[in-house]
Amino acid sequence: MERGIRVKSVYPDSIAEELGVQPGDRLVAINGQPVRDILDYRYLVADEQLEVLVRKQDGEQWLLDIEKEPGEDLGLEPEGLGKIWQCANKCLFCFVDQMPRGMRDSLYVKDDDYRHSFLHGNFITLTNVTQAQLERIVALRLSPLYISVHTTNPRLRVKLLGNERAAKIREQLQFLAEHNIVMHTQVVMCPGLNDGRELERTIDDLAELWPQVQSLAVVPVGLTDHRRGLPEIQAVDAVLAAATIDLVESRQQFFLQRLGSRFVYAADEFYLKCSREIPLSEAYEDFPQVENGVGLVRLFLDGWQRLMARDLVQQSDTRVFVGTGRSAAPVIRGLLVDLVNKFPDARVKVVAIDNYFFGGRVTVAGLLTGRDVIRNVMQKLTPAERKEGILLLPDVMFKEGTNVFLDDLSVDQVSQELGMEIKVLDTSPEALLQGLGFAAR
Repeated sequence: MERGIRVKSVYPDSIAEELGVQPGDRLVAINGQPVRDILDYRYLVADEQLEVLVRKQDGEQWLLDIEKEPGEDLGLEPEGLGKIWQCANKCLFCFVDQMPRGMRDSLYVKDDDYRHSFLHGNFITLTNVTQAQLERIVALRLSPLYISVHTTNPRLRVKLLGNERAAKIREQLQFLAEHNIVMHTQVVMCPGLNDGRELERTIDDLAELWPQVQSLAVVPVGLTDHRRGLPEIQAVDAVLAAATIDLVESRQQFFLQRLGSRFVYAADEFYLKCSREIPLSEAYEDFPQVENGVGLVRLFLDGWQRLMARDLVQQSDTRVFVGTGRSAAPVIRGLLVDLVNKFPDARVKVVAIDNYFFGGRVTVAGLLTGRDVIRNVMQKLTPAERKEGILLLPDVMFKEGTNVFLDDLSVDQVSQELGMEIKVLDTSPEALLQGLGFAAR
């Protein structure tokens, strides 16, 4: 295996270009320390005085003496991290294990790589992390990290994750906290397993590590109709969702007085499931887990209300249908009521798209497929409505950077099948308003 990391590109007028570093060269060491991946590079390159050992493509080695400003980059892009370190757990609730066969390979990757947790905010379990790697996290100051805890009860965590190493979570978190690594944590709540008193225990155990453990998100388990050979797990119903909200909000008030932070947050899905009002924005503080579905609805609602307070202009009278998942449909309908109150002639309607591919217990827009869209729209809209109207779909339905659904159907294919124009929108109030044919001044 070659030492160092490959240089992917060199930026014009940069230090690296001036010194003759080229794409394809390898960074072997900085100040005598080996460069194993992009994390080493980012950490080591921060110094003002650098000795950089570069291996050229012809095998020649250069030792470059560099003096630069503190924190200034060399102006190059190293290669990525390479192969992802995958999960070694057998979680009772693993969503990947509930995927149907025959989908694209990337959907079956079980990422449990602490490097990706730092770089991209992916949640990891720490079960495949050695003590040496924990020490590397500390040495490189890889903070914040995102940790899937699920429970602090060692025996229960072993059962949930199917891995004896899962019992070490409290010691691992304590080690990271003692070395000032910031962590955001989550619990995937499974009814009858880590809910109720077990959840309360986990919340309180993690709060003892505040402020290093800065937040905890409680999210409901996701269950599909493809749980072949997996243990039976009950779905979170409206009653349990309400009870979980009550528990979380009770602990929030306690922590707000004791810590100055609410610390623990219930995912939006709990509120939608039992038709509770979404908390106001101050209840989410600085929205530390919005990417985990905590507070996302509140941000959207607030953004929409700001738009409704402005002067609106109707730019199109085309009939518009807003397609979304079953859980978000009531929220979007409420937003459209605001718009119709201002413009009674507006022709707008929400189409709640049921998930046939993964099953009815999956209600979020991000897991809908092209075939789900086709089946629902064909059932719920008449041929005349499809011909006359435009269907708006959120970009969370698609593979990042593409217009391709999870089942590899493209927007064009679905549009052709329906005989209906489709527009893909980013998930912002401004994009929705524009897609509906309005502009705010």
